[in-house]
Amino acid sequence: MRWGFILLSLFAAAAEAQTDTSHHESFSDVRGHYIKRYPDHFWVWPVVKSRSLSFKSENVVTDDQTKFKPNSRTALGAGFYLFEIAAEIAFSIPESETSINQFGESDVRDLQINAIGKFWGLDVYWQRYKGFYLDELNGATDFSKRADIQSNNFGLSGFYAFNRTKFSLRSSYNFSERQLHSGGSWMVIGTLNTFKLQGDSTWGDASSGSEFLSMRYTTFGLAPGYSYNYILKKFFVNATLGLGPAHNWLYVKTANGADSNNISINTISVIRLGIGYNSDRFFGGVGFSIQSRHLRIEDTRFSNSTSIVKFMAGYRFREVGILKKRAVDLFLPRH
Repeated sequence: MRWGFILLSLFAAAAEAQTDTSHHESFSDVRGHYIKRYPDHFWVWPVVKSRSLSFKSENVVTDDQTKFKPNSRTALGAGFYLFEIAAEIAFSIPESETSINQFGESDVRDLQINAIGKFWGLDVYWQRYKGFYLDELNGATDFSKRADIQSNNFGLSGFYAFNRTKFSLRSSYNFSERQLHSGGSWMVIGTLNTFKLQGDSTWGDASSGSEFLSMRYTTFGLAPGYSYNYILKKFFVNATLGLGPAHNWLYVKTANGADSNNISINTISVIRLGIGYNSDRFFGGVGFSIQSRHLRIEDTRFSNSTSIVKFMAGYRFREVGILKKRAVDLFLPRH
């Protein structure tokens, strides 16, 4: 109840503080002073991105930890914004023999769909990674490889920004708008996620007896957050942070073969960072985002994280002819 009261108080205060606009100015007039749109342009861009799904277990008594990462592939592709719809496609670049020998080979299936509106955002994802290596903390270069470990991660996450007139997250991540003055917004962030992990042999902390053969947990989380765009002429820096409670439904099979089911309250965290350049014609930047889910199983703190690093640059062109139409006009023509 305390978490719920705190969240409701924060959201109510944010909504009241950030929706107070002048009675003498319309919503579009106020927003137009801070946010510039490009309704008569389309644009294209090349993109380089790297995705990863990692997990970590840590003994809270001894501080011993194990962290597994996949040998993730870098993807190269292109995107476009046309008919007021953004689309992007990228293909994985094969890993080198040196990389495979050092980190092992990961079989990756990673499908993600995301959309960012004026005040909201939504991510839907399905990920299957098989083949991980143990990320040594002592600087070792000969990494232990676990080709048998497979993870499946499915879910959706979204956010709603309360500052509807003076802030644009789209300007920092898909460049469909351009924020003209520095400003930020409180937001609410939600996630619903199911994560499954299994292997032919155990993983975890043998010294504490926290060794697992498989686990599955579903997370529902709701968190307050804040995002801020710092604008210096046509350059920008964005930082977004969310942290809040999460409800977990957990199934675990341990090394001795015992099954257990549990329900717990833990946390979720969301971090987005972006830096780049956004003008009327050219734009480009680097974006990083990571979403983590945390839970505790007796003396073991477990977490998994989904991360994306993205480099992109593009150019806006003025629309001509049929390019001036919207997608809805193509499929539902007006009479």
